[in-house]
Amino acid sequence: MRLVLTSLTFALCFATLASEPAAAQDYPYCLQGQRWGYPGNCSFSTYAQCMATASGTIDGCGINPRFAYAPQRGWYSGGYYRRY
Repeated sequence: MRLVLTSLTFALCFATLASEPAAAQDYPYCLQGQRWGYPGNCSFSTYAQCMATASGTIDGCGINPRFAYAPQRGWYSGGYYRRY
């Protein structure tokens, strides 16, 4: 019985240490309004999804500020970036 409990404890500890936290993902559109604040609920990949969720409420949709003010891809300090 002790061997079973020790093995189970070891397996649970290993599973806990081996797991990774969920990675946050930024989406380009945010549901914004009095209930959501700013930047709001940024879990929409398309404007149509955001507007469908906002329909029938006083909320609206806007661009995620993390997308709007993120560094542009394909540029570097020396000029254009060549893609091969």
